[in-house]
Amino acid sequence: MITSNQMRAARALLGIDQKQLAGMADVSLPTVQRMEASDGVVRGTVDTLTKVVEALGRAGIELIGDDQRSEGGGRGVRLREIGARFGRNA
Repeated sequence: MITSNQMRAARALLGIDQKQLAGMADVSLPTVQRMEASDGVVRGTVDTLTKVVEALGRAGIELIGDDQRSEGGGRGVRLREIGARFGRNA
């Protein structure tokens, strides 16, 4: 699964816009726009989601899920839970 925030963060790390991501994934620009407008987990067909995730992977993006370790090197993003961000238990 991928969230809309992960998609935007991935594009930012790659320095690309929505149109470029659409081209990389062989999907339409409106599809990428709809995906990024989602609240939380991106919704779409399995085929479309797979194309986007694979395109990001080919570009060097590793998607990190909740409670998942990242063994690879390089840059990435992870948003800690709200309590952890402010030094409190969630």
